[in-house]
Amino acid sequence: MVILTLNCGSSSVKYQVYNWEAKEVLARGLVERVGTADSVLEHTTHRNETLTINREIPDHETAIQMILETVADSRVGVVKKIEEIKAVGHRVLHGGQKFNKSAMITPESLQTFRELVDLGPLHLPANISGIEAAQRVLPQIPQVAVLDTAWHQTMPAFAYIYAVPYNWYTYYGVRRYGFHGTSFLYTAKRASALLGKHPMETNLIIAHVGNGASMSAVKNGCAFDTSMGLTPLEGLVMGTRSGDIDPAIINYICRRTGMTSLQVENDLNKKSGLLGVTGRFSDRRDVNQAAENGDSQSLLAKQIEGYRLKKYIGAYMAGLERVDAIVFTAGVGEMSPATREEALKGLDNLGIILDPDKNKLSRTRNAETCISSDHSPIKIFVIPTDEELVITEDAYAISIGTYDIHTNFRYSFEDKAYVNKERAKGLERELKKNPALQDILA
Repeated sequence: MVILTLNCGSSSVKYQVYNWEAKEVLARGLVERVGTADSVLEHTTHRNETLTINREIPDHETAIQMILETVADSRVGVVKKIEEIKAVGHRVLHGGQKFNKSAMITPESLQTFRELVDLGPLHLPANISGIEAAQRVLPQIPQVAVLDTAWHQTMPAFAYIYAVPYNWYTYYGVRRYGFHGTSFLYTAKRASALLGKHPMETNLIIAHVGNGASMSAVKNGCAFDTSMGLTPLEGLVMGTRSGDIDPAIINYICRRTGMTSLQVENDLNKKSGLLGVTGRFSDRRDVNQAAENGDSQSLLAKQIEGYRLKKYIGAYMAGLERVDAIVFTAGVGEMSPATREEALKGLDNLGIILDPDKNKLSRTRNAETCISSDHSPIKIFVIPTDEELVITEDAYAISIGTYDIHTNFRYSFEDKAYVNKERAKGLERELKKNPALQDILA
């Protein structure tokens, strides 16, 4: 059985093709600049064959049609015919309060997503367009929505209700929803496996740090609190998003500058965070390099980001009362020792003791590593996320009727012995170049 996963952005489609029986990624790729004359499709197979197509791709339907043609191409294809694809899993940003788990896409669920567009105006329209396009191109295939917000639906009311007029919640749905849920689900299950504990007995603090960043406090295997809120703007300092601010700042800037609230909100989303403080950089690699070269604004941005991470760790430790491990994941969390060090330094008194040498070694997306000191009461893991695998497993289980909410469902990656074949090959190559990496494998 072959399963296709689709992650549709406003001008992109990220995809993966997975062979369920072989438990193997057959191909993955990305279509970028959808809607422009210089669109490009980049496709890579498990045989290390690559294909790049440069041509105009006017819309998501054309992009998905091109993906399917490439997947079945005689030279770089990985299936003989499109009919081998038996399910499609879609990443969907927002499910509001109506979805606490992944679900089969129906006319009713699609209407719900449309009603939630105001809560995810940058992502949901593209998610919906991708679903509708896939339904037209593959009309007989089960289509499944895997929602970023579903993981967080176990949060207690005191964690997700804002201290604002209560009818804002009852009438307009104003509450903390949280995002990056698929990543948190994967890393929470993997951390439990590495600890040798049942998922429902594990307490964790997970930092998903990419260009967008958020944290999840996990209590007894379930989401307890999270840093993002009604939208992905709240919480940590991000590449271009401010994270937490005094809400009065918005009207203050409107009065002083003549900007509208929408213009200020746009600046908070697209011109703030690391970019706002440095004035130049949103990529942590650039920020860290500039800080090392003596750029004071980059150093300040690095310190602000690290301190915000540290504050959330402290707050979540208080809320959870007992913590088994701190987990870093996503592009920056997996690949930036400097960001992890800034977030964890000085936390020895809380039982979080980072090993600086292990931390510097951990720069891989092919393996899970442990970067805490041998005598640290609380483990520190770096776990490469795998949202596509969660989407794949959910789509498969829903298509055959065996799926349930994660507390009642067992994923393949919950086993400590689970092996990602694609990453195992990559790790083998890495170890030849850097044998010391073996010493920090979790």
